[in-house]
Amino acid sequence: MNNQNIIIENTKKLLSIRCYEGLKTAANEWLEAIGTENEKQASEKYVAVLEDSIVDIDTVISLFTSASGIERFGPENASQIANHAKEIKANGAKWCDCPACTAAMEVLKYKEDLLA
Repeated sequence: MNNQNIIIENTKKLLSIRCYEGLKTAANEWLEAIGTENEKQASEKYVAVLEDSIVDIDTVISLFTSASGIERFGPENASQIANHAKEIKANGAKWCDCPACTAAMEVLKYKEDLLA
């Protein structure tokens, strides 16, 4: 696989970040499957979970301005995150820039290599 070392490095970085448990599971399963007969299936699952895990910026704004988001994350924290999301959207961002989404996007840069 081309760029396998880069993908492994980015996957390990992703695993060190607080993120969706399903994403961590898929990442670990992929790492464990490297070089085995299960690698292709694990790669396909990993890519699908990565793609599903990245949040678009409008969803971030919606969540952190909603009553449930404010209740869950607290008014100050929700406001800070919503304002940040609005700011980066105004500057052209289409996706959340939290560490987990950013790390997932870094892995997905090599999607074709993962699926090869």
